[in-house]
Amino acid sequence: MQPVLWVLAFVGTYPAVAYALTATYSLTARHGKGALAGGMLLLLLVAGAAGWILSRFAPAPVSWLCWDITIGLPAMLVVRHRVQRARQQGDGQTARAIGQALRHSVLHTVLLSGAVLFCIPFAWLVVTSLKEDEDMSRFPPVWVPRQQRKVSIHGKECGVSLLRQDGQTLTVATLEELETGEHRVQVLEPPPRRGEVLVVPGSQLQKVRVFAPKWENYWDALRFLPPETNYGLVFLWNTLFLSILSIIGTVLSSSLVAFAFSRLRWPGRDIWFVVLLATMMVPGAVTMLPVFIIFRSLGWVDTLRPLWVPAFFGSAFNIFLLRQFFMTIPMDLEDAAKIDGCSYFGIYWRIMLPLIKPALAAVTIWTFMGAWNNFMGPLIYISSPEKMPLAYALQLFQSQHGGEPGMLMAAATMVMLPVLVLFFFTQRYFIEGVTLTGIKG
Repeated sequence: MQPVLWVLAFVGTYPAVAYALTATYSLTARHGKGALAGGMLLLLLVAGAAGWILSRFAPAPVSWLCWDITIGLPAMLVVRHRVQRARQQGDGQTARAIGQALRHSVLHTVLLSGAVLFCIPFAWLVVTSLKEDEDMSRFPPVWVPRQQRKVSIHGKECGVSLLRQDGQTLTVATLEELETGEHRVQVLEPPPRRGEVLVVPGSQLQKVRVFAPKWENYWDALRFLPPETNYGLVFLWNTLFLSILSIIGTVLSSSLVAFAFSRLRWPGRDIWFVVLLATMMVPGAVTMLPVFIIFRSLGWVDTLRPLWVPAFFGSAFNIFLLRQFFMTIPMDLEDAAKIDGCSYFGIYWRIMLPLIKPALAAVTIWTFMGAWNNFMGPLIYISSPEKMPLAYALQLFQSQHGGEPGMLMAAATMVMLPVLVLFFFTQRYFIEGVTLTGIKG
């Protein structure tokens, strides 16, 4: 029965939140923007109070389901009342606006819940990187990073614990752990027994934990790297070097080839374009060995060249993407440039490239993410530690410190953070590039 209640509670959250947002919108449309702040504040107060009260008297799924009903039912009645009143007054526009707001609320609630769901693994990664090892294996999982409370006794940091003795709960500080497994502790509270020293088994002590992120995990992850890596800066430099050269090579080569396939007329152009697209169906595992033999004959094994030189020979998918953008640009711009005496390369550089900035930004982001997270390439070609990028170094770090999840999660977070920051600030160009928008106006 409980799983059914959990499903009903989870599904019921969507209409409850959607009707609450729509009710707030309808009140705002009727009474002005001043009602928006009041409506949202009232909604938060009611939701918080209802959730707190229900959680005190009912199990989790029942209280969640009751919360959905408490929030959703009044909001639904408000929305239906506003729609019926607008129809009675002949105001069909308001009724349609409220219905559209309800549909948008449902859609955004579903999308927001999906975004939250997909962010849970990353949130767990960050939280775990700030926790002590003891909290990582607890069930149910502990989301809030905690550490044992510390007090200073005679200049020494001592952990605070709770001790149940003679029907009384004592707050004690551990002074020393004896060889027998027992702990010598000093009573802190209650005041009548303050200062009393006891020797008790460690199993009777319950640590007092408080919110305290363990930032030392990040420093320890860097400190345990080999000294010749200079706290990981060598790995970072190698990765940045590969990413920058890969971006430059991919953008220049792919845009040049795409320009030739879209704006120039030459014999066999369409046939060779089909051949180019056909190369995307060839698995990378098929060409892995021949490419390795070529690089070995060139003497490039255990160097960074095999990881960035291929970028200057273009990419079939990126060429296809940029070609589609080039074909959306009117021929009138190219003809006007030719009349003014502009060469083909001048047309490409001065006119075409500025008009396809969204596509170039998307290609840049994809290339950066691919070069930053590239693991297979360094695994095949690199054997020297000083030439490893971050992805390969993280794998080696896992093999050496896999038993210390806090440090491992801290290292993984530091490797992922630049990619997330880049995507956060460039997501507009990324989406424009994916949707293949043409020129406007």
